[in-house]
Amino acid sequence: MSRTIIGWFSAGVTSTVAIKIALERYDNIQIYFCETNQHHPDNKRFINEVENWYGQKINILTSNRWKSVEAVLNHGYINSPNGAYCTKVLKKDVRIALEKIVDYDSQVFGFEYEPKQIKRAERFIEQYPQSKAIFPLIDEKLNKKDCMDILVKAGIELPAMYKLGYSNNNCIGCVKGGMGYWNKIRIDFPEIFNRTAKLERKAGHTCIKGVYLDELDPSKGRHEVIELPECGIYCEVEDFTLLKEVKNE
Repeated sequence: MSRTIIGWFSAGVTSTVAIKIALERYDNIQIYFCETNQHHPDNKRFINEVENWYGQKINILTSNRWKSVEAVLNHGYINSPNGAYCTKVLKKDVRIALEKIVDYDSQVFGFEYEPKQIKRAERFIEQYPQSKAIFPLIDEKLNKKDCMDILVKAGIELPAMYKLGYSNNNCIGCVKGGMGYWNKIRIDFPEIFNRTAKLERKAGHTCIKGVYLDELDPSKGRHEVIELPECGIYCEVEDFTLLKEVKNE
């Protein structure tokens, strides 16, 4: 029997289709999703539909220490030039912990066939050769729009965040978002906007460089096309170093 192939599901359309392709190619695939407890409630519906499509369960993983994005932000870690600490501890560290206990042949990631994503895939392989990463979408030359079309044709309704006009199905209130993103969150999810604004003040740090959310001009940023980095079990800044280490761990 072949060793395990790990499939990383993010509840986004690209990882969803990448894993489906892998299921058709390989045997013995285990699928994992890192729960941050700040996703849209519609994710439960989407995960159920995708599990039926896969014919297999998606395993839910959480950090042993940090149970939610809010808990990370409440501890004073918002964002930095080196990346989002919530991504590191709730997703990246969880991935690395699983790598240590599973005997795997390779891992499936949902990088799409798009110039920036192809470069990220190349950098990821350089930074993490032990991950034995494979990228089915790049192999098949499929981008995000292609993945959306595949899901719709399969009868799977797209996640609510896409239908609301967000470019990714990230956590609601992603600390990596810009002014236009946060002004849209202010409208769509005012409770999360206000809660994050209070956490910023408590931490003394901001999501948007130099601008606290409670001072953000509602007219700033792009409102129609929301561009936001995909938040997966890798960081977009792969040489992540902490500006502020956790004390008394």
